[in-house]
Amino acid sequence: MDNAAGLPRLGLIVPKYQTTGVARNRLRRRLKELWRREVQGVIPPFDLLVRTRREAYAAPFAALRSEMHAWREAVAGGSDAAP
Repeated sequence: MDNAAGLPRLGLIVPKYQTTGVARNRLRRRLKELWRREVQGVIPPFDLLVRTRREAYAAPFAALRSEMHAWREAVAGGSDAAP
């Protein structure tokens, strides 16, 4: 969804899934860091809402990173192709 802020924005939904607050916050921090370092600067300004799945809690950082890269390439590639 396009936004008027002029910058891409991220919203995270990290459900409990019977995990601790520590686990939820760790996952949230990992995703925010990936967003900040590798995605935010290369996509057009729009709002993104991410709802994590249960498997994300056990995923290593490298797996989260590769998923984020795949998504970024799909979005950035799609936005470059538009006239």
